[in-house]
Amino acid sequence: MQGKPAPWRRCARSVKNPVDIGRSLILKSPLKKLILGTALAPLARRLLASIGRLRFASSSMYWERRYKHGGTSGAGSTGRLAAFKAEILNGFVAEQGISTVLEFGCGDGQQLGLARYPDYTGVDVAQSVVAACRARFAQDPTKRFTTLEAYDGRSAALTLSLDVIYHLVEDAVFEAHMAQLFDAAERFVIIYASDYAEQPVEVHVRHRRFSDWVAAHRPNFRRFAHIPNRYPFDARNPDETSFADFHVYARMQDG
Repeated sequence: MQGKPAPWRRCARSVKNPVDIGRSLILKSPLKKLILGTALAPLARRLLASIGRLRFASSSMYWERRYKHGGTSGAGSTGRLAAFKAEILNGFVAEQGISTVLEFGCGDGQQLGLARYPDYTGVDVAQSVVAACRARFAQDPTKRFTTLEAYDGRSAALTLSLDVIYHLVEDAVFEAHMAQLFDAAERFVIIYASDYAEQPVEVHVRHRRFSDWVAAHRPNFRRFAHIPNRYPFDARNPDETSFADFHVYARMQDG
């Protein structure tokens, strides 16, 4: 008797700086839910962008500061979005017999807590979050973490970029991330991100059509699967929905 298809196949088709006060007034619940999805949303987003530009120096500094001040990787690493991502990723790893996983932009480890990977290496630009992950998973010998600066060029059967690409606002940073992601992949790359070009008002977000980069710069990878998000973005419920889909690429064998 044939079993059910793997889950991933079934789916396939705290304010410490005074400058943050204005931002927190908008983002903190319940005011956030009252504003988003209404006529006030565009004004609120422009205000957020103006406040953000006063502090934004680079994407790496943004995330280091965010984690150091007690911030997290975001709503996408908790709740039903995290469960959805874990279902797809764990199913793929099991079905494809993946032995090693390398993630660029591992974040705070909340999503990783749901993962079932035989061997995992997490890389992140923020030193503070790498230290936090090392402490959190100190008793797990299958997991290790390093800063992007100290990354030694190792490869893995599967490389991951989850909720990362649309946070790489600088072109040079985006290019470097994509090159490392694909060059380190022995078999597969999985990207969880938006795949369209748009510049929203949020200073730390820039949507990119990364599939064009792959076609132009890594033609030795083919599109293996596209898995739409189970909870597509809804402005009325931004913390439990997402504009990111799963995009799976496979390295083509020579000859």
